[in-house]
Amino acid sequence: MQATTFLTLSNAQVAIEAVATLAFALSGLIEAARKRLDAVGVCVVAGLAAFGGGTLRDILLDRRPFFWVGHAAWLWALLALCIVAMSFMRARHVEPTERAMQWPDALGLGLFTAGGAQIALDASLPAIVAVLMGMVTAVFGGVLRDIVCNEIPKAFRDHRPYAVCSFAGGWVVVLAHTLGAPQWVGLALGAGTATLLRVLALLSGWTLPSWRSMGSGER
Repeated sequence: MQATTFLTLSNAQVAIEAVATLAFALSGLIEAARKRLDAVGVCVVAGLAAFGGGTLRDILLDRRPFFWVGHAAWLWALLALCIVAMSFMRARHVEPTERAMQWPDALGLGLFTAGGAQIALDASLPAIVAVLMGMVTAVFGGVLRDIVCNEIPKAFRDHRPYAVCSFAGGWVVVLAHTLGAPQWVGLALGAGTATLLRVLALLSGWTLPSWRSMGSGER
């Protein structure tokens, strides 16, 4: 039997996981509100965005209990966030936009990247596996959010760097770990790198090359 893995997480890791969870929950909530889902739909989409990536990471790494099982208070925090946010938007007649969803999503991307990569490094996994675990943690929740909202996942279709930002942030965490930097330094630098790259991509409109078929004029 495995011990309760989450009890061994550092305070920095728990804090990052918690803030990232709330950031992605907010992005899911905004997206669900844009789609005019009911209260149950809003809570489900927010939960998938918040917990989907971390849950898949824990399944792949065989970690038990899952973060949201070991820290059930965050389930209550998620429900509270949904209720407060929905009440606020109704009272103030706030119209949620896709752009508004992008900012908490960028924050969650960086934080989950750093946290996921560090957890894999703590398990003595190879560097490339750690980077991929960071990407899974950061990207998969948003993919589930978009699928449930009947969208092709934005991580795959808007051509602005997303998983690439996570990939870069994960390598920063690995580099800091290799150089023997304090854990919180690696987490902060990795999260900051991924988030900053995503924000710069959103502000600049920089996009990755898109697929072009022969019928579009290519020879």
